[in-house]
Amino acid sequence: MSKPQKSGSILIVDDHYDILVAAKLFLKRYFAHIETSTDPERIPSILAQHTFDVVVLDMNFTKDISSGKEGFDWLQRIKNLDATLPVVMMTAYGDIQLAIKAMKMGATDFVLKPWDNEAFLKTLRDAIQKEKNELSETTTNNYQQKFPTIIGESEPMLAVFNVVDKIAATDANVLVLGENGTGKELIAKAIHEHSNRSSGPFVSVDLGSISASLFESELFGHKKGAFTDAREDRVGRFELAQGGTLFLDEIGNLSPHLQSKLLTALQSRKIVRVGSTKEIPIDIRLICATNMSLPDMISKKEFRQDLLYRINTIEIDLPPLRERKGDIVLLADHYLKQYSEKYQKKLEGFHKNAYLELKAYNWPGNIRELQHTIERAVIMSTMPMLSTDDFQLKRQASDAETLDDSWDTSTLHEIEKQHIKKVMTTHDGNISLAAEQLGITRASLYRRLKKYGL
Repeated sequence: MSKPQKSGSILIVDDHYDILVAAKLFLKRYFAHIETSTDPERIPSILAQHTFDVVVLDMNFTKDISSGKEGFDWLQRIKNLDATLPVVMMTAYGDIQLAIKAMKMGATDFVLKPWDNEAFLKTLRDAIQKEKNELSETTTNNYQQKFPTIIGESEPMLAVFNVVDKIAATDANVLVLGENGTGKELIAKAIHEHSNRSSGPFVSVDLGSISASLFESELFGHKKGAFTDAREDRVGRFELAQGGTLFLDEIGNLSPHLQSKLLTALQSRKIVRVGSTKEIPIDIRLICATNMSLPDMISKKEFRQDLLYRINTIEIDLPPLRERKGDIVLLADHYLKQYSEKYQKKLEGFHKNAYLELKAYNWPGNIRELQHTIERAVIMSTMPMLSTDDFQLKRQASDAETLDDSWDTSTLHEIEKQHIKKVMTTHDGNISLAAEQLGITRASLYRRLKKYGL
C-alpha cells in the first residue's frame, strides 16, 4: 500500500498537550508541516513567521472552559491578521449553537472531540479547498471587473493580473515580454488606465515600423526647416505623452545607435527636437514591449545592457495561448459574439467538437490568430453553430515540402533566398509568423530580407 502524499501546512492550537500530540501523530502522515501550541498568545508571532493552509483552533481554553468566548476572540484576531486563512474550530462539548456562531464569525468548519480520524482529515481538506475555490473565484471576478478588456481566468493570466494590479499605481518602467499576438499593448493600456496618469494621454509607438532616418523626428519632434520636407514644427511622441504613458512596442528592433539616443533621453528626462538646441523636460511613464530575447541580444551585442536596466524595473512575461488553454473557450465565445454582431449573423455558438478542435491547436499566432480564425468562420459559416469544418487549422507544410524542385540549388544563398521568399508569401508578408516558421528572430529575418532585396 502506497504512502499518502504529504502537502500543505497546518497550525493546531489547544491548551491540552495530549490533544496536540494525538492530532499531530495522525495528521503528520498527510501534511508536510504541522505546528502546534498550547498557548494562543503565540498565534500572532507564529502566523508572522510561517504560512499555513489551515488553523485548527480550540473553542474553549482554561480561562473560559465552556462558553467558547476565548475561542471566538482568537478566531476574530486570526481573521484580522489574515482574512483568507481557513480556521476550523474544535470543541469537546458538541454545542451546535457555539459551532454555528463560530461559522457566522468566519470559521470555515468545526470538529468535535474526540474526533473520528477520517472525518477530521476530510474536514481539514475540505476547508482548505473551499477557501482556495472562494479565493480563486473572488480574485477572478475582481480582475474581470477591473480589467474588462483583457479576457482570461487561467492561472497564468491571474498571475499577470496580479502584477498589473500591484504596479499600475506606481511610476515604475515596465517591460512586457511575449510572443506576437499575446496582447502586450492591451496590458500596457490596462496599466495606464489604472495608474495615477490615467487622465493623461496613452501614446503608442511601433518601433518596428519606424525607419532609422525618421526615428529622432518621430520620437523627439523637429523644427521647421530641420531637413527636407520639414515644412513646419512637429511635436514628437515623447512630448505628446507628457503627463501620461509612452508605450514603445517592438523595442528589440532598434539598432544599437538608436538605442543610445533613446537611453540618453531616458536618463536625462529631456529631449531635443531635430534642428533645435533647446532641451525640453519630459514627464512620462515608460512601458516597452518585445517578442525578442533581450538577454540573448545583449550577449550578441545587439542590445545595450544599460538600456535594458533602464526599461525593465518591472518585467511582465505574457504567456502564449498554448500555455493558457483554459482561456480559449472564453476568447472564442467573446469573438463569436463580437463578429456575429458585426456581420449581423445569427449564430448560436460552437459544437462541442469545435471547442475540442480549438483547444487542441497550438496557436502559433496566439490570440490574434484565434481572433482572425473566428472572424473568418463567422463570415463563411452557413449553419447556426460553428463546427470543426468552419476552421482552417492545418499545420504548415514541412520545410522540405515547401522547397520547389525548380529552384537553382547551385548555391546555398539562392536556396535560402527562395525559401524565405516562399515562407513570406505563405504568411502574406507577416514578419513574425515567417520568422517563427524559419526558426529565426525577427531581427535576423529583417537582415536577410535586406540582404536579398526581398
